[in-house]
Amino acid sequence: MEIVEATISSIQAAMASGEITSRELVLRYFDRIASHDKEGLTINSVLELNPDALFIASALDSERAAKGPRGPLHGIPILLKDNINTGDNMHTSAGSLALAGSFAGEDAFIVKRLREAGAVILGKANMTEFANFMTEGMPSGYSSRGGQVLNPYNISTPTGGSSAGSGVAVACNFCMASIGTETSGSILNPGNLSSTVGIKPTVGLVSRSGILPLSNTQDTAGPMARTVTDAVLVLNAITAHDEGDAAMGAGYWRKQEDYSVFLDPKGLEGARIGIPRDYFFEELTEEQLGIFNDAVELMRKQGAVIVDPADVRTARQIVYSSVVLNEFKSSLNAYLSKLPPGFKVRTLKDIIAFNNEHPVETLKYGQVTLLRAETTTSGTQTEVPYLRDRAADLRFCKEEGLDATMKDHQLDALLFPADFGARITSRAGYPSIVVPAGYTAKGVPFGVTFAARAYEEPMLIKLAYSYEQASLVRRPPSLKSFI
Repeated sequence: MEIVEATISSIQAAMASGEITSRELVLRYFDRIASHDKEGLTINSVLELNPDALFIASALDSERAAKGPRGPLHGIPILLKDNINTGDNMHTSAGSLALAGSFAGEDAFIVKRLREAGAVILGKANMTEFANFMTEGMPSGYSSRGGQVLNPYNISTPTGGSSAGSGVAVACNFCMASIGTETSGSILNPGNLSSTVGIKPTVGLVSRSGILPLSNTQDTAGPMARTVTDAVLVLNAITAHDEGDAAMGAGYWRKQEDYSVFLDPKGLEGARIGIPRDYFFEELTEEQLGIFNDAVELMRKQGAVIVDPADVRTARQIVYSSVVLNEFKSSLNAYLSKLPPGFKVRTLKDIIAFNNEHPVETLKYGQVTLLRAETTTSGTQTEVPYLRDRAADLRFCKEEGLDATMKDHQLDALLFPADFGARITSRAGYPSIVVPAGYTAKGVPFGVTFAARAYEEPMLIKLAYSYEQASLVRRPPSLKSFI
């Protein structure tokens, strides 16, 4: 069967009929990765493949024959961003050569959930090293361990970061779906530039246990897929409650058992969608603006009530924040301290020292951000700038920002071009979904992002799915030549 642009449901139907097995599907993805990721165009999105993938797939095939499938993800190959722990024979390095020999002691919570759902963990995706928190001027999608991920739609276009490999691998049909992580745009940005669907959940909806951290207050994992439906099916699998993640307590009663019930093709009818034109549109080209306005007009035709403009009055007050810088050192050191005994790299200081000892291999773009993070104090989050910036982030992004805008205009969601709303939504800890909206004349993908308040994923799924079904603009990259 043709696996390019196949969906989870179409693969499940083919497995049920005997047209393909999970083992055969894994082998087909291996072949595509060999032909296009490692040879041919050398996309370089896959950092490591699971040496046990075929064994796992074969076992799931046998289980299907004996007992039937566990659910929608049974036998489905999924890639993980390289900052997500797997307690197996794969490394978890965040793209860093300093951590190239690191094996986690156990699966991250969400990986356990994926395995329980019957997913095949296909491998690890390349990423921007340390989630783009290593230095300044480093291109998105570059890591010292994995090298540069290329954008399969246009070689001169960035991949977006830091979940570059997660987005590109899905776009190229090297896997069925993937898991990315986001602190400030790291799912939405590569989703936009790889013409994929990326769900950035509310902070606290998805467990962060066992994921190499960047920010304790903004980090979250989320699914990336070629369709809204597939992304939602993966979201269903990873949203179980984790007692080990303190952020999950607030949303315990707001989690949905099955997000797929909100896949409504008429979800745009009567929905009030605000367009925050001020500030968030300043970097758009005329061509990108045209794609965005066409998307808005299509939503209007589908019955949406468009409030334009619905400006965020605090948008220009959302300036530099020291929150992530001050959280990185303590969060990373806590993670490193839990690595299995015998691994020598235990602190941010150790990583910096390793890089200094291997400058040719690791410091192509320097490590100024790591150095800056190391100069922060002991990591107790008692620094005055940190405390003030954290309060300001919540005030300007959440209470007086998104909350006030949505209340003033009685909105169900805000609509941003590309990933341009990521900074405000990430600091608020609010959810977003990016969906393909079109392509420029040079073939560069362009998407739109729906955003709402905490735990309003059901509304976002309705809107994103309804728009996707009305537009159906996504197309795979040719993988034959670059523009």
